Amino acid sequence: MKPSDTPSVSAASGDVPHNDIAANNVQRIAQLEHAARGHSTFGERLAESIAAFCGTMAFVWMHIAWFGAWVLFNTLPWFDRMRPDPYPFNFLTLVVSLEAIFLSAFILISQDRETKRADRRSHLDLQINMLAEQETTKTLHMLRRVCEKLGIDLENDPELDGLESATRPEAMLDLIENEMAKSLDTAAHEEAAK
Repeated sequence: MKPSDTPSVSAASGDVPHNDIAANNVQRIAQLEHAARGHSTFGERLAESIAAFCGTMAFVWMHIAWFGAWVLFNTLPWFDRMRPDPYPFNFLTLVVSLEAIFLSAFILISQDRETKRADRRSHLDLQINMLAEQETTKTLHMLRRVCEKLGIDLENDPELDGLESATRPEAMLDLIENEMAKSLDTAAHEEAAK
């Protein structure tokens, strides 16, 4: 066995061997994320960068320093002749209002792109889950045949029959919606009874 063939130990868990398949999957996901970000326009990347900076403490401290300096410069008696914006600081209010308008637009653009990425991931998850369910159902069919060939009786297992049948997503969605509606109705009746 070559040293490269020996499983490495994960630093996070301490005893879980490194899996090449898992590493390959992580690399594929990173490539998908990189490709998704690569299709963005300059304006979208700019909006995301600005929104990311707005979520930092550096942004907060910068504004504290800016507002503090502005107020001091326009209120201290040493700067009487140079006050461009005396109290109640109308120009500062205008600048801050314009900044808020643009920052909210940048944040909305960034959130919209993140929502689209999340939707893509959700669709990918759904497709993978459906494929895994189909593979599991097929595996159960094959195991049933193996058991029949070996003479193992599986007729008294109703759970197995349910698991072997293919899951229809639309039926599952209807079931979830019906159960949620019942739960909400029950909660509403209990609330009304109080």
